[in-house]
Amino acid sequence: MPRSAHAKQLHHAPRRTLRLLSYNIQIGIHTRRYRHYLTHSWKHVLHHPQRFDNLDRIAALMSAYDIVGVQEADAGSARSGYVNITEYLAHKGGFPYWDDQTNRRIGRFARHSLGVLSRYRPSGITEHRLPGRIPGRGAMAVRFGDGEESLVILIVHLALSQRGRMSQLDYLGDLINEYRHVVLMGDMNCRSESPEIEHLIDKTLMTEPLHGMNTFPSWRPKRNIDHILVTPTVEVERAEVLDYPLSDHLPVSMEIVLPDTVKLNG
Repeated sequence: MPRSAHAKQLHHAPRRTLRLLSYNIQIGIHTRRYRHYLTHSWKHVLHHPQRFDNLDRIAALMSAYDIVGVQEADAGSARSGYVNITEYLAHKGGFPYWDDQTNRRIGRFARHSLGVLSRYRPSGITEHRLPGRIPGRGAMAVRFGDGEESLVILIVHLALSQRGRMSQLDYLGDLINEYRHVVLMGDMNCRSESPEIEHLIDKTLMTEPLHGMNTFPSWRPKRNIDHILVTPTVEVERAEVLDYPLSDHLPVSMEIVLPDTVKLNG
């Protein structure tokens, strides 16, 4: 008799994937030319209702993802009409979980913040103040699952100076090395071939799947300064820069395969 008649069928568990997005949204300002930094500069300090039309389009894009890291949001100040932009995007995008971290306050006029939107319930969120000569830079560590097998997503917006970025990435490298499964995403203000990123990779063994893909400025991308990096335990299935010029940056998209040991809570 053929052996196949008695063979048992093997059932493989489906690969569990997560769709990730990192986006510097420039507080909802639709910048399309260099001159707009001057002519639209008032939008950084004053409220204007048209901001929310653009935020609605951004939320529609984000709604296709599982976890989103947001940079250059506002936690609810005069310039945003006292609306928390991360919360607004979560509501419009249909995300049940969100949180934000204010890193710099300018009176009642501005509350510069990072944000996270998620379809899974985080098991913990830790705020980190990044080192630098000028205060106001931070990192959000968003943890999913428990213990050593948790997935940690770090959302950052790094300094403009190389010295500041080097110090900040050195700090982040120590933090990353405390965990097994880590995704680092955000506006890092440096290219993938920069000494800062190379130092981080040497220190953590993270990989840069989007090497050389440009995100800034959104209307004519010439620099790759927005990144998503992963530790070796996180498999990248797909990564790309999206042509959605709704800010002065383009968003970065990635689909990852979760290690079998990582457990997510819905």
